[in-house]
Amino acid sequence: MLRRSPVMLALLTLLAVSFVSPLQGQPAQAQKQKAKGNAKAKQNLVPKGGQRNVYKQVDDSELPLYVYSPEKRKPNENVPAVVFFFGGGWAKGSPAQFETHCQHLADRGIVAVNVEYRVTSRYPVKVEDCVEDAKSAMRWVRANAERFGIDPDRIAAAGGSAGGHLAACTALVNDINAETDDLSISAEPNAMILFNPALGVAPVDRMTAEMQQKMAAVADRARGSMKAVSPLTFASTKQPPMIMFFGTEDDLLGPAKLFMEDSEKAGNSCKLVTYEGQKHAFFNREPYRGLTTQEMDKFLVDLDWLPPASQR
Repeated sequence: MLRRSPVMLALLTLLAVSFVSPLQGQPAQAQKQKAKGNAKAKQNLVPKGGQRNVYKQVDDSELPLYVYSPEKRKPNENVPAVVFFFGGGWAKGSPAQFETHCQHLADRGIVAVNVEYRVTSRYPVKVEDCVEDAKSAMRWVRANAERFGIDPDRIAAAGGSAGGHLAACTALVNDINAETDDLSISAEPNAMILFNPALGVAPVDRMTAEMQQKMAAVADRARGSMKAVSPLTFASTKQPPMIMFFGTEDDLLGPAKLFMEDSEKAGNSCKLVTYEGQKHAFFNREPYRGLTTQEMDKFLVDLDWLPPASQR
């Protein structure tokens, strides 16, 4: 039998440590970094402020919304509410997008609600599921109106991009509802505030050829036909007052104008505010976040949901 000297044994031990430790340590470090990244991503989903409430549970997942209530209000006063849905192509995003809007409205004296809904990067869902969640959230807010001092007849749906699409769907798409929803409670808003919403998500002949191609490219995001979840399909039906904000360089402006044309022909109130030279998602940054917030305020004042800013 070969006898190994103490020096040789020490050398073999050193080599073993040198080769094994990096292989063992690297996965541990990677797992630590991944866990840290997941925790940060989860933290980014939670908006600042607002009272967390679970409006729906799907399998093992809780879907929360965040209620921002005004600090000062008259005793037993029921005030309007605005329910926000974030954007992100039904694939990503978080309620943090609208936390400043919610806080602004609470400061102005009405309730704001910031909704988390399922998106494809975190759940195995399609657009129909997102629509279901949006309608479930609207029903939850109306069902809990007394608890939060909300006037159930003055609840607006608001959102940006895909979230604007969902807000519009709560008013226009009647045939998609979660099985667990109480359908005796209306999900329909009394007004809509939409930030560059996706209102035409299925090809129609009136669209440009380029836009039709873009719409055809997202057809797989729906379980069925995208036409069934396209607000443009239902633009000629009765709907609540709407305001929408667009940059003039936004590809989604064209379908929105088609929607507005059909909506106004049907006798609905549909206001479009544009911002020269701006592209999609412009409202997420200043000065346009502030400018669109001011226009939102004016819209709510015109509805008699808010007092003029000078009377604060």
